[in-house]
Amino acid sequence: FDTLDGYFGEAYKANSPYFGCVVGRYAGRIKDGAFTVGGQSYQVATNDGPNHLHGGNVGFDKRVWEAECVEEPGACVLRLTLSSPDGEDGYPGTVQVTTEYRLTQNNELRIRYTAETDRATPLSLTNHTYFNLNGFADKILDHTAQIAGDRTLVPDETNVPLGPEERVEATACDFNSPKRIGDAFGELPNGFEHYYLFSKPAGSLERVAVFSEPTRGRTLVVKSSDPGMLFYTGYYTSDELQREAGAQFGQFRAFCCETSKYPNGPNIPGAPHSVLEPGQMYDETTIFELSW
Repeated sequence: FDTLDGYFGEAYKANSPYFGCVVGRYAGRIKDGAFTVGGQSYQVATNDGPNHLHGGNVGFDKRVWEAECVEEPGACVLRLTLSSPDGEDGYPGTVQVTTEYRLTQNNELRIRYTAETDRATPLSLTNHTYFNLNGFADKILDHTAQIAGDRTLVPDETNVPLGPEERVEATACDFNSPKRIGDAFGELPNGFEHYYLFSKPAGSLERVAVFSEPTRGRTLVVKSSDPGMLFYTGYYTSDELQREAGAQFGQFRAFCCETSKYPNGPNIPGAPHSVLEPGQMYDETTIFELSW
């Protein structure tokens, strides 16, 4: 939205699309809102049916962050900081979080997340921006996507992954070569809400996805150090939502690139870095680079 008031409207609160926010403490769903860390079991808020979603009832998207502008040669930098207290929505440990938005001369929006904790706690941060490269003139079905991931996590009946992986080769989910997004909708009428495992070395900051739109000629390149990304095409976004100047939001009118740790990671054996320990530094970067 163009003003803060849009995020407090009844239509927005009823739909909860998480427009443009920082998601935390944990991006995606946690099965039954339950996990065990350090031999102790925890119950966090269940705000998505039986499951916990995007940090719960008091997630980072609903907190007011401290903000400062930072002078840096060749870039405009906004630094946001937040202290999440021990027990917030049931999570253990006090977590100190910094998110930096860096707009560069190369048309990049570089987002860096750093965090520390005094107790072991699940932590997975993401950005929930919705992209439409035709400026919301139409849906995103004609966009072309390429995602460098040969596997997805398989969700259960409540849309939470439990650990099994599925290869995308020769399926509607295969975007290893560029493909029109709408071509998959015959097989997937609800579109995409799939977590892709990136085909890159762990922790490396590399190109993981490319999106383009034929009528306006715009391209979005996504780079990330995270292990994977939830690719979401807006099935649940309400058609009642629109920008103040009239741009229409709604179902399939935008897509999200939610780079993050594994959804339900604390409950998946072997999920990389789903729990932050005292003395460790959470440090991940995602870059959105635009060209036209």
